[in-house]
Amino acid sequence: MSIKINLVSDTVTKPTPEMLSCMMKAEVGDDVFREDPTVLELESKVATMFGKEAALFTPSGTMANQIAINIHTQPGKQVVCDKTAHIYNFENGGIAVNSGCSVKLIDGDRGRYSADDLKNAIQVHSTYYMQETGLVSIENTTNLGGGATWNLEDVKKISEVCKENNIPFHMDGARLFNALVANNETPKQYGELFDTLSICISKGLGAPVGSVLMGTKDHIKKALRVRKIMGGGMRQVGYLAAACIYALENNVERLADDHVRAKKIEKTLKKQNYIKSVLTVETNIVIFELNETISQDYFMKKLNENNIYIVSMGGGKLRMTTHLDFNDADLEIVLSVLDRI
Repeated sequence: MSIKINLVSDTVTKPTPEMLSCMMKAEVGDDVFREDPTVLELESKVATMFGKEAALFTPSGTMANQIAINIHTQPGKQVVCDKTAHIYNFENGGIAVNSGCSVKLIDGDRGRYSADDLKNAIQVHSTYYMQETGLVSIENTTNLGGGATWNLEDVKKISEVCKENNIPFHMDGARLFNALVANNETPKQYGELFDTLSICISKGLGAPVGSVLMGTKDHIKKALRVRKIMGGGMRQVGYLAAACIYALENNVERLADDHVRAKKIEKTLKKQNYIKSVLTVETNIVIFELNETISQDYFMKKLNENNIYIVSMGGGKLRMTTHLDFNDADLEIVLSVLDRI
């Protein structure tokens, strides 16, 4: 039986033997009582890494983002983000459900917008019947933007606009480490620009579960209460925190391998006469469209027959995501199949 090649997401990875060993050796306690030493170690490690005062371990990136939105806003406020943002498209209306806020969408470039775009979108000291901006958010890398990264100088300009208008600034950094590796940047360069940041350790870094929200001590004090309200209080979760610590210490630099493999997929796709377009690959996500000579069902069927699995993003767009469990041997199979379709 052929091995399944799963390019649906970088969330499909399994813990390596080394990671499992660290998990089994973890010292644990009850994290609801803030007595799990491994969780506390992870939170301290991440906060220090990004130059923030404090951090909070959460079971998912969605929860980390939703907590951030909640602590920064109040019902009736407005959250500004790009129209492709994960917090708007893939968090089940959480902005409205959890925080009672509406959303102001910016039509950016592959999930990225400019400081001028933001200036035109925010509403500060507006008339009493107009919603005021309560939070500005960006996503790095951009999922629907095909793993595109932000230019750090553009982020700095947006941060300045937020500071000038006294608006909190949040980053959904689910794949931030992919951006850091691709652009040779550091966590602290981003930490200093945002009020809060979330990172996922269960994507490219390969941990089975876990995200971290960072901010000031006051932010995290509030976040702890909101996490409990959302059902995110966990008990002996140090076993999972240990996996996250291992991932941060061992799996960051290797993200460059995922980027190289994704770039090779992009190059092969662009040679095929059944491809309409491919978004330029910057990190580990490849988003492309088929032309009228081939149906999506037929294309997916041919991949599945070769034990290759990808995902539809809607609107005719397909996505392949490289990751820790996708190696060079798998890559050669994928490239060969794409050439034969």
